[in-house]
Amino acid sequence: MAEVKVFTGIDDLKANVGNTFGPTDWFQVTQEAVNQFADATGDHQWIHVDVEKAKQGPFKTTIAHGFMTLSLIPMFGSQLTRVDGVKMGVNYGCDKVRFPHPVPVGSKLRASATLAEVTDIAMGSRASWDWTIEAEGVEKPVCIARMLSVVVP
Repeated sequence: MAEVKVFTGIDDLKANVGNTFGPTDWFQVTQEAVNQFADATGDHQWIHVDVEKAKQGPFKTTIAHGFMTLSLIPMFGSQLTRVDGVKMGVNYGCDKVRFPHPVPVGSKLRASATLAEVTDIAMGSRASWDWTIEAEGVEKPVCIARMLSVVVP
């Protein structure tokens, strides 16, 4: 298991700009999780949920939704970092997201994040994190994303 880096406040967060954290533990993508994501989002495209039809498709199996892969970042993030001594941290959005490689059901994923920038804003600080999610045995990342969060002192 990856060791959780505990920041002691915004100044400590700023002092760690440029540092990379991770990788996380492996997480296995199951068909059940893909189906649940499809139900939650209403995206029931056959490449995600129709196991028999997907065997004849371009990936020869069902694949996870790209947005499902992206949505794993909060889970991965809790394995990597925590900011103590603040009122709260909230998701602010993302600047860039790409899915360079599909995620076949059954894949094992893990993630690393680099703290790219911490900028002071009116309500606290905005942190920019560059995430890379990789699949076991695959050279290309399956997701790269710049995620933004706001930390309120």
